[in-house]
Amino acid sequence: MKYKIRHTTTYEYSQVVSISHHLLHMAPRSAGRQKCLRSFIQIDPMPSVRSEALDYFRNKVSYITIQEPHETLEISALSEIEVNTPAPLQLAMSPPWEDVVALFLGQMDAELLDAYQFAFASPYVTEIEQARELAEASFAPRRPILDAAMDLTTRIYETFKYEGGVTDVSTPVAEVIQAKRGVCQDFAHVQLACLRSLGIPARYVSGYLLTHPPEGQERLIGADESHAWTSVWCPGFGWIDFDATNNLIPTEEHITLGWGRDYGDVSPINGFMIGGGEHTVKVSVDVQPDPA
Repeated sequence: MKYKIRHTTTYEYSQVVSISHHLLHMAPRSAGRQKCLRSFIQIDPMPSVRSEALDYFRNKVSYITIQEPHETLEISALSEIEVNTPAPLQLAMSPPWEDVVALFLGQMDAELLDAYQFAFASPYVTEIEQARELAEASFAPRRPILDAAMDLTTRIYETFKYEGGVTDVSTPVAEVIQAKRGVCQDFAHVQLACLRSLGIPARYVSGYLLTHPPEGQERLIGADESHAWTSVWCPGFGWIDFDATNNLIPTEEHITLGWGRDYGDVSPINGFMIGGGEHTVKVSVDVQPDPA
């Protein structure tokens, strides 16, 4: 499946911004069954300094500096992506989760070391007792790790209510677990906390999801949203994605932007500015299947 994606973020400031610096994670990466055919980012006003690089996790990043005084900043990422259908998974054929955790107690090769860095707490995903209790209900002794991860995915989906406006990126995992409501990034953080509380490597995945309008209604341009899910490492299987918001293993309708320890590692736009006062943010995302 091929897609054309447009992701536009517009900032409107109450006062003039004299200078600003930003770090952008808005160019999808090529990895696994996904290939980024082309991607470019339009910025208004035009940056006086701009450079491209790969971050620590090898996500594509852009560094920009805008020295022109401005009251509005618009950043649009336009990408063309090809995503292949994943092969069927036999979750019950994965090894017991305790055996996976035990791999990290001895000598580790490069693959194990790379996975192990995702087994620890991170700024947005702290180890808390509530998360471990939630995890243990799915991770019974000797249960296959991917089978248990899917069970945890289903339990989060059935227990937590999807509700926007009740959390933000700084809401602690403990509060989300207590309130049992939030959005996709909250569900991803909860699942990461559960998995890591048992010593299981798991990473945060940022991306997009193809949405389908209700039957009989036209698709609304720009009404799609960014999405987030988790990925669990398993020997012999590699990294396997799980989407607790939709209770499924991601398919060709999930498009990966990047990954890291948590939201903070792949936030679309970060930075600081001089001036600006208060500001409002408008985000428009459009994921359009490309029949070509």
